[in-house]
Amino acid sequence: MEACMKSCDEWKPFTAMIAIDFVFAIVNILLKKVLDEGMDHLVLVTFRLSIATIFLAPIGYFWERNSRPKLTLRILCYLFLSAIVGSSLTQYFFLLGIQYTSATFACAFVNMVPMITFIMALPFGLETVNLKCNSGKAKVIGTLVSIAGAATLTLYKGVPLFHSSRTTTQAMVHAVKLRSTKRAERWTIGSIALVVGSLLWSSWFLLQSNIGKRFPCQYSSTAIMSFFGAIQSAILSFCTGRNLSVWILKGNIQIITVLFAGMVGSGLCFVGMSWCVKKRGPVFTAAFSPLVQIMAAMIDIPILHEQLHLGSLLGSILVIIGLYILLWGKKKEMQIRATKLAQEVEEIKDQEPHLPVVTVSCDSRCS
Repeated sequence: MEACMKSCDEWKPFTAMIAIDFVFAIVNILLKKVLDEGMDHLVLVTFRLSIATIFLAPIGYFWERNSRPKLTLRILCYLFLSAIVGSSLTQYFFLLGIQYTSATFACAFVNMVPMITFIMALPFGLETVNLKCNSGKAKVIGTLVSIAGAATLTLYKGVPLFHSSRTTTQAMVHAVKLRSTKRAERWTIGSIALVVGSLLWSSWFLLQSNIGKRFPCQYSSTAIMSFFGAIQSAILSFCTGRNLSVWILKGNIQIITVLFAGMVGSGLCFVGMSWCVKKRGPVFTAAFSPLVQIMAAMIDIPILHEQLHLGSLLGSILVIIGLYILLWGKKKEMQIRATKLAQEVEEIKDQEPHLPVVTVSCDSRCS
């Protein structure tokens, strides 16, 4: 019975990240829809984080009021920095990159987040690599395979896998528009923005690992982080443009997108990711980022009739293989650590001196 419960606990973070990535895929499709309709990027981020704050604040207050530690100035500074690197600036740079390049190109940079997180975690001691063990070799090989998959997604497009007059015409029209409107300078700026966004997003996973130890209340910390992020995005929006008409939501699709992306995407999903970082570490959580693009493609192709190219398919397969190898290495590493810890506990028990047993007779006690 205990073994069954332990196995279920080990699979909970894995299942949670699969569900979170599925939600993110739906959120990205909705965001693409409203952005194509002309909704301002920073206004969308501000509304999304504001809804997340309103949704999570009462849950965090009542659910965690008995277990919540004291909210010190140092923790608030950590949460403010977490809002910068995980909410406001990250989303701004990614949306800027999508605007100046393309959505597919931006997704390829998101696929690089697990590898960047793994590399950044090494100097801080959050991850270790022992090349003498199979687990360490698997983590390195998985990282390299995922990098190869992300590079394939970025550099190789390939032939379309579905031939239809509708998709071919759409692709030709889209290609003409891209050639006529995009310039090399804009593409360079977009690429730099995506690099900065990927670095910030990877830094958030590392920072969240530290916050989880000091303030282990996922609902409260996410609510405070979303509140700071909404203020930062609003200030950034007013600094870049002061047209108040962009703050008016137009149509049901924009309202639904803001509510769903705020309550579920920036609310419950960030809570779930914070919990997974606490349970399995930043690299495990970041390793699931490439699945967002794959799940979005699974929805795009049959429902929105988006075209799938050979490069996207090959790159996605490599990303999945690299992800599996990396997670296998992480699992083996955790099993080795658990075995060593159990052996150390047994050795400590064996080394403890056995206390002599003193028997007290009834006669001596009575006298």
